[in-house]
Amino acid sequence: MQSDQVTHDFYQQASSSLKLGTSDKSKIVRIGVIGCGRIGQLHIDNINSRIANAEVVCVSDFIPDAAINVAKKFHIPMACTKHEDLLDYAKVDAVIVCSPTDTHAQIIKDAARRGIHVFCEKPIDTQIPVIRDAVQATKQHGIKFMVGFQRRFDRDFQRVLEARKSGSLGDPLKLTLISRDPAPPPIEYLKQSGGIFLDQAIHDFDMARFLMGEDIVEIYATGFARDPKVAEIGDIDNATCHIKFQSGAIGIIDNARETKYGYDQRAELFGSKGTISIENEFPNTARTLSPNGLSSDLPLNFFMERYSSAYLEEMQAFIRCLQENKPVPVGGDEGLIPVIYSEVAKKSFHENRPVKVKEIDPSLA
Repeated sequence: MQSDQVTHDFYQQASSSLKLGTSDKSKIVRIGVIGCGRIGQLHIDNINSRIANAEVVCVSDFIPDAAINVAKKFHIPMACTKHEDLLDYAKVDAVIVCSPTDTHAQIIKDAARRGIHVFCEKPIDTQIPVIRDAVQATKQHGIKFMVGFQRRFDRDFQRVLEARKSGSLGDPLKLTLISRDPAPPPIEYLKQSGGIFLDQAIHDFDMARFLMGEDIVEIYATGFARDPKVAEIGDIDNATCHIKFQSGAIGIIDNARETKYGYDQRAELFGSKGTISIENEFPNTARTLSPNGLSSDLPLNFFMERYSSAYLEEMQAFIRCLQENKPVPVGGDEGLIPVIYSEVAKKSFHENRPVKVKEIDPSLA
């Protein structure tokens, strides 16, 4: 029996059992998850274990075994290989899109045409026109569309935002964001990632707008590839972006693909009256003091650990918007702008000069 048929049979059997068991759950938000990798599974676990009045009722993955195994692991009654089957037969209210980036836009448009709300992991796509088309589809069909920038929901970054909004820092003058991964992704992933500015720095471009409350108008990006394999594919693994905001404030974004001491996530917002900073998180608060000095364990080594609470808060916010019919906190346009900044940074790096955002998108001038 072919793998597609195996998945189809499991899907049909599970679908029947679901219909028999949910007659008293009409108020529950029914969720489908497309993409059964680590992020998809994280969202499934959060929704089914920690979020009230919502449940994942179907999963989809183009790898049949992935869909079936995740469905069994989390006791989800439906699984399929084609996202269209999930959209057409699972009777979902919304979908969580965690599939490869080049599939996002089509899934978003297919869901929008069916009136199904969408949460999509970043980026929406690597191409700006494709993103605009997908975002327009969500507006045309009136669905709620949220993009996954989980750092906005992190309690530390939220505290920086509160400090800026309260005025306690005075006028925001300089922002420093450090975002260094513990280990580089596989080279095959990097080949289709869109490069360091789109794949990694995109979170920092979004966070810069979020924390400062204003748009970036100019970027000067520099960097290099320490790994020859990264250089061979035309990418870099260390980058620094000098950014300028509308108000004249400035900032620095520091990215690295490999950091031997763990996942490095720090930030500082310096203002005319004070400063506020974020330090790394550690697995414990223990410190060892000896004749050799003061030491501690290394910082948390994985983004899913560092931002576990933020991922939960993010998904709770999306579900709440569905339940209360409120606007989402991170819409499609918010997902588009960091991609535009990524293109500005890429152009700056290749041309070795500061590039104004309006050179890529005049509407953001």
